[in-house]
Amino acid sequence: MAKMRELKEERVYTDQEVEAKLKEELPKWYLEDGWIRRKYKTSGWKGTLMVINTVGHLAEAAFHHPDITASYAFVIVKLMNHAAKGISDKDFALAKKMEEVIMWQPGIEEGSPLEGTPDDPRFKYLKYD
Repeated sequence: MAKMRELKEERVYTDQEVEAKLKEELPKWYLEDGWIRRKYKTSGWKGTLMVINTVGHLAEAAFHHPDITASYAFVIVKLMNHAAKGISDKDFALAKKMEEVIMWQPGIEEGSPLEGTPDDPRFKYLKYD
């Protein structure tokens, strides 16, 4: 059985530090109103639900939960460490994992045996940026 981790005080980044870190490590994310945010564009409701479910799985596995806004063709993810009252390493780590999983394109990886989603409107569900 997993041990409960001790709660420790986490470093909270200043707005300037957050913006610099986002620019360097997560260029599609931005800081607004104390949250780091990312808008994932989808091709419709099916893609929106797939993004939401992926975010939900990763957040639950990490035990760090974002706010989510959903519409027919997009999902906005907002991260902020409520316990720390600001942006912490937890937010950056989860954002990186979301970016890695949601924006994965196996069809463009050299040597990958996976072909990726066909470039056909019938199958596309996510708009890669």
